[in-house]
Amino acid sequence: MARILLTEDDESVRAFVKRALELDGHDITEAEDGGIALEILGARKGGFDLLLSDIMMPVMDGIALALNVARDHPGLAILLMTGFADQRERAFGLDSLVSDVISKPFTLSEIRAAVDRALAGRPVAEKIA
Repeated sequence: MARILLTEDDESVRAFVKRALELDGHDITEAEDGGIALEILGARKGGFDLLLSDIMMPVMDGIALALNVARDHPGLAILLMTGFADQRERAFGLDSLVSDVISKPFTLSEIRAAVDRALAGRPVAEKIA
């Protein structure tokens, strides 16, 4: 299936989302914040189909991460998550860059469906050895 970079600072949310997406056969790489996510993306150019990121994180938030990713990796789909209404509103200013913003808390089926929608119509990236 798809290669997904999951960026979430809350370990329990990260583990839940990882397990949910692995049920669909996705290959998940985890990052604890936006800065780490950018390092991973730099090391594996073209190796991901989707960036799934929380908005509120230390070091670099999901909005700054999405802007960097859209500039440096324009073919990468971006899906954001947030538990804060004001952050969701900030993300809607990025409509042309972000596939969707999913509100926390979400169910297993909701996150899986949101990822499916974000990936729809995008080719799966070639595996990098």
